[in-house]
Amino acid sequence: MKHLVADLTGKDLITTQDWSVEELRLAIELAKDLKRRYVHYGIEGIPKILDRKTFFMLFYAPSTRTRAAFEAAMTYLGGHAQYIEARMTRMGEGEKVKDVVTMYERYGQGLGIRILDKAIDFKHGVGNAIIREAAKHISIPVINMADDQFHPTQGLADYMTFEEVFPNPRGKKYVIMWAYSPHIRGPCSVNEDLLLFTRMGVDVTVVYPPEFELYPDIVEMAKKNAEASGAHLEFSHDYKEALRGAHAVFPRNWATRQLQELGYSKFAEQELQIYEKYKDWKVTKELMDLMDKSGVLMHVMPIMRGYEADDEVVDSPRSVLYEQAENGLWTKAAVLALTMANIR
Repeated sequence: MKHLVADLTGKDLITTQDWSVEELRLAIELAKDLKRRYVHYGIEGIPKILDRKTFFMLFYAPSTRTRAAFEAAMTYLGGHAQYIEARMTRMGEGEKVKDVVTMYERYGQGLGIRILDKAIDFKHGVGNAIIREAAKHISIPVINMADDQFHPTQGLADYMTFEEVFPNPRGKKYVIMWAYSPHIRGPCSVNEDLLLFTRMGVDVTVVYPPEFELYPDIVEMAKKNAEASGAHLEFSHDYKEALRGAHAVFPRNWATRQLQELGYSKFAEQELQIYEKYKDWKVTKELMDLMDKSGVLMHVMPIMRGYEADDEVVDSPRSVLYEQAENGLWTKAAVLALTMANIR
């Protein structure tokens, strides 16, 4: 794998589709190794391979876990993560993205950007375009910390967790389920899991009400992934049938394509009226009983308790939400190590 490590130096991660399966596999195995070192030896067991290196984190949108995990990961690896809110920069006054990120390249060894949801009025493609614009101008790695379409380090954490629960994941069934909540959310984690799990040979079912179809380009990529890996991919509007025999369920709402085209500011009221039609779309104990006996509840969090899933499910032994959140630290650490360790 030595050539892969060299190849990943300075490489951007905007979606897991950007990396080969071998590169993704390397990141997952490194994440597992870092986690094992921490469990057995504590912080001192983790090599300080990013000593005195700086990872700039540019946040247009808030975060509970992503910021904390990236900061902790850089600390564990001996480096420093610097938190920057976009509103604290001069971009709001018209400074170009190129001029901002070029200076971060001169100051540090990596740049993360998080831009999604209300920060871009939920408009499809806007956040992703800004991250790709930044990556075009600099040679240090640009890591997508979540945009309107993708959330790669979260996807890696989700898959790592699934593989920990099911060491032989091929042929297992992962259900991505639209679930009701009174809060509108973008599809980044949904898209990322759909793309990554199908690449890894996991059977994926996406179940949603008719109004919530995913974008055709994402669906087409997932179909090609499934064809290449031998995975089964299915789309459904019947959540009870979709959950039969499932090994994991990820219940989360995502905005309609109509809202993503028109924007939250113009369509939120109408969107929530559509949401209200599907209040029964949530994971209950009865639905969990339809799943495989070893089936688990997964979620990128925050999970909307009482809406997306009942408390008794979220707090049950069949929930792996906290393990999944912890794994986000290790996958972020792995990506930072692989992309930044050899940068001078």
